[in-house]
Formats: sequence, structure tokens, C-alpha cells
Amino acid sequence: MTAVGALDKEQDRAAFYRLRARGKAPMLIKLPNGHIRCRRSDLDAWWAAHEIAA
Repeated sequence: MTAVGALDKEQDRAAFYRLRARGKAPMLIKLPNGHIRCRRSDLDAWWAAHEIAA
């Protein structure tokens, strides 16, 4: 899954890159072609850790 594709529809690309720069984004993998990907399991764990009970 692409890193930016994993975002909510409400969150923009710049917000994701700010999180990444601050070390608060889910774990990402840089492929040999330079693209960045996120494992589904890492993304799900990150969402679970940052979920706020409503």
C-alpha cells in the first residue's frame, strides 16, 4: 500500500509528510525504486495506537 494512499480522505499529503518528518507516522519501507510503502499490519497497529475513543 502506498504511504499516502493509506491516509484518511480528510488528511492531506502535507500532513502525512509532517508526521513522517516528526517520526510519528507508521513504519515505512523504501523500495529500491525510491517509492515508499507501508505494510498493512504496521498501518493497522499505528491506527490502533492512535485511536481516540469517542
